[in-house]
Amino acid sequence: VQLQASGGGLVQAGGSLRLSCAVSGFALDYLAIGWFRQAPGKEREGVGCIGSNGFSTRYADSVKGRIAIYRDMAENMVYLEVNGLQLEDTAVYYCAIRSLDCAMTAAHYDYWGQGTLVTVSS
Repeated sequence: VQLQASGGGLVQAGGSLRLSCAVSGFALDYLAIGWFRQAPGKEREGVGCIGSNGFSTRYADSVKGRIAIYRDMAENMVYLEVNGLQLEDTAVYYCAIRSLDCAMTAAHYDYWGQGTLVTVSS
């Protein structure tokens, strides 16, 4: 199983971004995808996740109302959209997979992508 996150970049505060996670080697039907982020000097935190059923989602309180996670089964891709970006959203964003159910704890995930950097400027 391989994951590749992409779509990061430099964005002004208040802007929007869509991150992509390409999954290969396993169909999304059986996988939950989690999005995590790690800011410099901070621990990795869960941002949100989508379960293998494709409609069960969970979002961190810090981003609730500003993000959406969804997937494209035909392309085996999962997306994270973030609106109203804030300076504190600056971090390396990772996607990860586990079987079936959504989880917000990094230790519960089995495979990780390499991360994509999001930098929010004022």
